[in-house]
Amino acid sequence: AATSASDDEDNEFYDAQEEEGSVTQEDSSFILNIPVTTHHNHRRNSNDATGSSSEGEDGNSETQQVLVVAENLDNMDVTDRISVNSSQALTPTLSNQSKVVRKRRTRVPDKPNYPLNLWSIIKNCIGKDLSKIPMPVNFNEPLSMLQRLTEDFEYSEILDKAAQAKDTCEQLAYVTAFTVSSYSTTSNRTGKPFNPLLGETYECDRTDDLGWRCINEQVSHHPPMAAQYCEGRGWRCWQEFTMTSKFRGKYIQIVPLGYAHVEFPATGNRYTWRKVTTTVHNIIVGKLWVDNHGDMEIFGERAAKGVKCHLKYLPYSYFTRDTQRRVKGVVMDSSNQVKWVVNGTWDSKIEIAPVTSTSGSTENPVYKTGNYKTAWTRRMPPPDSDRYYNFTLLACQLNEPEPNVAPTDSRLRPDQRLMEDGKWNESNQEKLRLEEGQRARRRQREAEAETAAAEGRPYPPYEPIWFGKEKEEGTDNLVHVYKGTYWDAKAKQDWSKCPTIF
Repeated sequence: AATSASDDEDNEFYDAQEEEGSVTQEDSSFILNIPVTTHHNHRRNSNDATGSSSEGEDGNSETQQVLVVAENLDNMDVTDRISVNSSQALTPTLSNQSKVVRKRRTRVPDKPNYPLNLWSIIKNCIGKDLSKIPMPVNFNEPLSMLQRLTEDFEYSEILDKAAQAKDTCEQLAYVTAFTVSSYSTTSNRTGKPFNPLLGETYECDRTDDLGWRCINEQVSHHPPMAAQYCEGRGWRCWQEFTMTSKFRGKYIQIVPLGYAHVEFPATGNRYTWRKVTTTVHNIIVGKLWVDNHGDMEIFGERAAKGVKCHLKYLPYSYFTRDTQRRVKGVVMDSSNQVKWVVNGTWDSKIEIAPVTSTSGSTENPVYKTGNYKTAWTRRMPPPDSDRYYNFTLLACQLNEPEPNVAPTDSRLRPDQRLMEDGKWNESNQEKLRLEEGQRARRRQREAEAETAAAEGRPYPPYEPIWFGKEKEEGTDNLVHVYKGTYWDAKAKQDWSKCPTIF
């Protein structure tokens, strides 16, 4: 659902949005309604495009109301802070100084000022799926969706910390903070990423300084779907990202449909979640602003089976005294007992605290917590980043030219590179050429499939290069799983399987 601000014509609520979310001492105690669900209820049909990422908002679920009471707030525990400033985070640590670490760029060219008649384009878009509407690059930022997904790992140090946790519920509390951190850039990033072409890939190898590397591939064109696999220090992450988006006149709503997973091989603990709804407001009049809202369930699987976190992203509202952009949640063990609480804002920081005692009734329990410790703090982008798409330091480095990548890599997309260089007219022409090429390849496959059907022979469906379809554990869903061959192919510079898409 749209937030309570979406039907208001005024811009005054945007000014309130400018305030960076920060949880106050009063906010450290809170009430939360938890849906009473059984394990794997979260496995919704991939076509289910409701505005929530859990069953907790459908009006039919049974819920339990819990009260969290924080104690000792005057003695906040700050010994476990893992946040670092941006210059530390994206430069080598002292232990890495012996290696030769690549010097990377710190910004992209400024965004040029190209006027555009917005209404002439969007008046034909109302009610349609935006992924099927050709848009000029004037709405874009010079990154593809594959690169934008890589920004989920901007705060990978939280997963490094989670990998060291001995207690499963504490580990899940850190994983939860990591899932929230992926929204930190959405508050001021209103540019649309480029839709990847079918077969487009993106690799990001930051093993030398950040300790992780990932490979992404666009595995489906209609519906658009990307598969991602990332491996880091004591953890591995993968996701299948697809979404539905609708333009409602004053706002656009983006509902993610795929699932993300993280696994810690040392223990076999695995956690699964789906992202919440994002709404972009003031599409036609006023300054664009973004809200994230809905319920998120993070479920433990395999060795962590039975533990779960229920997390609520509160929608923006100027009728509330609550902190805006607020996120609050609880981590529960396999007996449905709350063991950790999660509290903060998706644009600033997340704090976690252990539960020290339980009182109240079974239906309405009261949980008292120990001191909060900071699990994540946002690193603010450079002060002049509003001149270059509000990119963070990591975002500036994602499209930096790099040798020896696959010929399908997003860095080699000519329309995206022209846009980054400020040549938007040429970029729009190139974008039309690439999209027409993609349509032509699709028409050819459809014609070949018809011919095969008429001749009574099978026609193989499109197969991604680096990911294969497998049945998901515990369900009948087919999901894209990384084959494990990309980095070997890169070492050999064997790109013979790559299609020609640019």
